Formats: sequence, C-alpha cells, structure tokens
Amino acid sequence: MRFSYARMTSRNIGFVTPAEQARLRRATAFVCGAGGMGGSVLQCLVRAGVGGFEIADFDTFEISNLNRQVFASLRTIGRSKTVATAAALRDIQPALRLRTHGAEWRFRLAAILRRVDVVVNAADDVAASIQLYRSAAAAGVTVIDAYTSVLPSVYVTRPTDPRPETRLRFGTVDTPVPALTPRDVARARFMEMEHVLAHSSTLDHVDRAVLEDVLVGRRPRISFAPMVLTSGNLMAYEAIRILLGRDAEADCRGYFFNPYRPSIERQGSARLTASRRHRARAILRPLLARVLRSMSEAA
Repeated sequence: MRFSYARMTSRNIGFVTPAEQARLRRATAFVCGAGGMGGSVLQCLVRAGVGGFEIADFDTFEISNLNRQVFASLRTIGRSKTVATAAALRDIQPALRLRTHGAEWRFRLAAILRRVDVVVNAADDVAASIQLYRSAAAAGVTVIDAYTSVLPSVYVTRPTDPRPETRLRFGTVDTPVPALTPRDVARARFMEMEHVLAHSSTLDHVDRAVLEDVLVGRRPRISFAPMVLTSGNLMAYEAIRILLGRDAEADCRGYFFNPYRPSIERQGSARLTASRRHRARAILRPLLARVLRSMSEAA
C-alpha cells in the first residue's frame, strides 16, 4: 500500500489545524535516548506527523527493556537501539528525515542543535545531560525533560531559564564537563532526588527499602511501563506545543502527575516543601555519605 502523509494525519485535524500539521511536518526534534521515555516520545511524535528526527543512543536492547520500552521486542534484543528504532519509525512514516547517532553524539552536539527545533532529553547520564543543557542554552534551543521519579513528570527549560544543574544545586556549574568526577555525578543524582521528594508525594508511592537500594547501587533503577510511557506522552505534548509556538503547560520547574489520586503536583507551599525536604534529607544524606565513602575506599 502506498503511504500518504495526508491520510495518515487526517484524524489529527481538530487537535491541530492544517497549517499546524504542515508545521509539524517541517519540524525536526532531537531525542537523546531511545529507550523508555525516549521511545515513547518518538512514537508519539512520529504518529503526530513530526517530519524530522535526530536520535542518539549508544546502547542495545536487552530483555530487561521489555517491561517498558516501546521498540524493545524479542526481535530487537541485542540490536542497536537507534538502528531498531529508526527502522520502526520508518515503518510508520517512510518519508522521515532521520539521522541517528551513537556515543559520538556529544562531539556532534553543536551541529545537531543547529539543525533541530526542540530537544527531548531522555538520557540517563548526568554528565551528558549537563553538556546537553549548556549547549542548548548557547544554541537557543528549548529542552524538554522528566525527573527521576516513580510519578510521571515533565519540565521545559527554555534557553533563558536556569539550567537544572543550577536550579537543583548540583554544585557543578563552574566545572567543565570533562572534569566531572563520579562524586560530582553522585551528588547531582542525590540533589535531583531531594528535589523530587520535596516537591512530590513520591515517597508515598515507592518502597523505601527498594529506593535506598537503588540510590546506593545495590539494584538497578526501577521503572514501570505506565509511569515511563505516561512521562513520554507528557513530554511529547510539550514538544508539540513548542514546535507549534503554543504556550507550554510546564515551566522549568515542571510538574508531577499523580495517577494514584489522580492529581497534578507542583512546587507547593513553603511550609509543605520545607517539611518534605527535611524528610528527604534525613533519608538521602546518610545514603550519599555511604556512596561517597565507598568511592573513596575504591579509589
């Protein structure tokens, strides 16, 4: 059957105008990470009719990805995520303008950012994310992201907004990316988690013992398909808003979607935030000290 972009996107009209649909077709998004959230974002955007993508990932699909990554299947296990994902996207929209990148994407970043209209950060790499945000600010490109949380979330960092490393107090602002140490990365992860616990009800919806095991490295990061895919969908909505010049729902602080109540959770009152932050620090600071001590002993 011959592919028709107009027929594929015909049911989009009403959510977007014909002129906006044409604008999506001309747009290009850079999705950094083609796993759980990245794959979900890519699937949404390509089905929405976005016509161009740059995709970066250095990993291959494995069995543990089957629980949440939309392009992971028994047929793609062991295959490059970018290669398998690109093939799946072209099966949906054959005329895509598509470039893929492996681990070398960080050395191509300046050129990539000149070619794209929006960035979606779905990479689980602190140093790479810091580099991406710094470069995006210089290039004047908006970055859409999600927090490390058991609740779906999204935040939108425009070129003039503070970078996450500033807003979340990573302590890395004056450190060149190549000079970042494992201790810097560990502290950044804990500072993000402190923010998540202070501004959401995450602790009410996760096994604390499991969370502690994850934070000290005794078990891999936990992920759950409904959470991952919902976050990806929220990120896709924000990407479409940016591409169409519409007002974003999320700002650089973002929000959490609590599907258990359901409700939207944003930065709360000073009193509530202080109470949650105190609780978060009581949990996180001993764990961070343990991680840093282990690093020192290993060195």
